[in-house]
Amino acid sequence: MTRVNLLLTLACALSLVTSRHEARRRFVELEREQAKARQLDVEYGQLELEQSTWAMPARIERVARDELHLQLPSASRVEVVALPEAAR
Repeated sequence: MTRVNLLLTLACALSLVTSRHEARRRFVELEREQAKARQLDVEYGQLELEQSTWAMPARIERVARDELHLQLPSASRVEVVALPEAAR
């Protein structure tokens, strides 16, 4: 009976050590993934800021004027076209 108790105690101890090691390993993995998620959140915020900067109307107008050599048409050259009734 003592030998059986000793084997069961040893098996339980080994199981406990194994499960605690696995829990620690998974906790470290969780922390690593959470750090990646935080870094991706920061990067996403930076990309949103960059996108809003690139899409600023003043910047678009400056690029159109300086780099593409576009000009605003005069009022006499602007024509307003009404939508057909079906499209409204």
